[in-house]
Amino acid sequence: MKTVVFDLDGTLADTSGDLIAAANACFRDMGAGDMLDVATDAGTALRGGRAMLRLGMTRLDKPADDPLIDEYYDALLYHYGRDIDTHSRLYDGAMAAVAELKLRGFIVAICTNKPEALARELLTRLGVLDSFAAMLGADSLPVRKPHPEHLFETVRRAGGDPAQCLLVGDSDTDRNTSKAAGVPSILVTFGPAGGDMAALTPEALLERYADLPDMVERLLGKV
Repeated sequence: MKTVVFDLDGTLADTSGDLIAAANACFRDMGAGDMLDVATDAGTALRGGRAMLRLGMTRLDKPADDPLIDEYYDALLYHYGRDIDTHSRLYDGAMAAVAELKLRGFIVAICTNKPEALARELLTRLGVLDSFAAMLGADSLPVRKPHPEHLFETVRRAGGDPAQCLLVGDSDTDRNTSKAAGVPSILVTFGPAGGDMAALTPEALLERYADLPDMVERLLGKV
């Protein structure tokens, strides 16, 4: 079975607002005030909690490896889990494309570097968890993207063939995962780092979700 695997943050959903709010809650806990802004820092937010903490610490003139980053990481996850869907939204057309892929016979799954419990909670609150045959997070396995086994095991748990899959993502991590796995990647151009995706030379660039089903058929063939 042919499988389309999606990244989550920045690919299926814009989660940057809630991620930045959680990071800023940590900086307020430090007595520093809000250090990040959605308008300028959404790309960093979608690279994960530690990336946001590192950016904020550099703006406080502290080293990027300051021990406070590890100290506050669990607090960031707490703040984020408490308000995980206040600002987050699915990208326009994302779930219509997922539904169309399933109608055409493709398996759909999610492989994300967000902790699994948080990913599961977000997808549940957005009402779409049951639309996917499998969902693996950063801590589901001993390895995570860009290690190819994270992608391959997602496909296996979804009931697909790892040799017949592709990855839809929004970052160099996703592109490097697909390269390591020897499978195609489609990178979205509507995320915060969309302008940088062409330089990563994916097999395809996606400007709108309505084009995804036909794009998948060109790369994987019809089911």
